[in-house]
Amino acid sequence: MPHDAADVHGPPASAIGSVYVDAAHLAGLEGRARGLSFIAPAPVTSILSGRQASRMRGRGLNFEELRGYLPGDDIRHLDWRVSLRTGKPHVRVYTEERDRPLLVIVDQRMNMFFGSSRALKSVVAAEAAALAVWMAFAAGDRVGGVVFGDEEVVRVRPLRSRARIDLLFGAIARMNASLHAESLARTNYAQLNAALEGVLQIASHDFLVCIMSDFAGADERTRRLLRQIAAHNDVIAALVFDPLWQGMPEHRALVVSEGRLQVELRMEKERVRAPLASLFKGRAAAIAELLRTSGVPLMALSTAEPVVDQVRRLFGERVRRAAQGGL
Repeated sequence: MPHDAADVHGPPASAIGSVYVDAAHLAGLEGRARGLSFIAPAPVTSILSGRQASRMRGRGLNFEELRGYLPGDDIRHLDWRVSLRTGKPHVRVYTEERDRPLLVIVDQRMNMFFGSSRALKSVVAAEAAALAVWMAFAAGDRVGGVVFGDEEVVRVRPLRSRARIDLLFGAIARMNASLHAESLARTNYAQLNAALEGVLQIASHDFLVCIMSDFAGADERTRRLLRQIAAHNDVIAALVFDPLWQGMPEHRALVVSEGRLQVELRMEKERVRAPLASLFKGRAAAIAELLRTSGVPLMALSTAEPVVDQVRRLFGERVRRAAQGGL
């Protein structure tokens, strides 16, 4: 059921942007998104370049008129039937649709309340979603989202409205504020698929769908849902990860918890460190393979670096340089 965001008593200001986010913080990222765009041109290093770019439909085309061929017209738009019937070349003229709705899917489950360096995964997902929202809004598109935690899925239908953005950011902030180390809640892995099912209820065709999650709980059903969504929409998966996925620290202990249960791991011991490293690498590879076979481009976002810097780099250096003047 759609859920209106309630007012949230925010966490301490010192925690904003690292442990928690609030609606004001997400709104404040509008200026940081200036100059960024989902639309090429971008260099070959961009997430939208090469083979992946061919998967992006971009905006749709509306048929406008049929008229005689003029020098410089794209011959791919020749209408052969009319040309043969009249004996003169005719082309079909199209105009680009001005609106491509954006839907951000934001994971705020307990599994996202983790980070070993700059910020928690839940914060990275929220900030990435906010940047995407401001990029689309600046392009004149409608924006909405699906925000999910361990107990609920909130759907916000796209609308080109700052009030709708406030509603979406309020939902993200409220769910983010409910995460805390003393929680008795455990990760509800089924919620990932529930959120994707919610996407299918909103995104009919020609949407841009950006999923911000660590994809905990992804399974064969997830793969099928992603394929269904991608059949008529453009989909980008932002895989949020922590540097611990890439390497285990060797000389310090780690205390990990999920709710009240805590375990200290002695990482200096090879018999502890090696199985964990293998587990993390295996899980990362499995998720990447699932996304690859779903036909969904993968954009990895680390908790160790500011999100805006990563998005600039992933969407191309030319976009980054154009944005520097606005910072």
